Amino acid sequence: MSKPDALLVDVAALVESGHSNQMPLTVVAGGAVITGRLAPEAVWRQRVSEILADSARLGDFSAMFTAAAAKDGPPTHLHFHVARILQGTVGIPETGGMYRVAIEDVSAWTMGDFSYSDH
Repeated sequence: MSKPDALLVDVAALVESGHSNQMPLTVVAGGAVITGRLAPEAVWRQRVSEILADSARLGDFSAMFTAAAAKDGPPTHLHFHVARILQGTVGIPETGGMYRVAIEDVSAWTMGDFSYSDH
């Protein structure tokens, strides 16, 4: 079990406290490069719940994402939205997805998102 990067935990905590979904971040986890924007867990859970509720086959799973998450201690996961797994010059999925990544699994990270621009 690796020790989570304290600075990355602080970044995640700030996103959680500010309820912002605009923090661009790129991480390496399990050899995969994931780039996107961080969202507070509650916002991420709500969006996943909405996506599942709109599905005829997956609607039954929607309710499990609306349950409140335990808030004991610092954040343990990063919650990405409009995120992509980068493979070569391709981002999967093309439109961006919803990913939850354990902070302890992150081996490298940088501020910024390869697909995000304020311009």
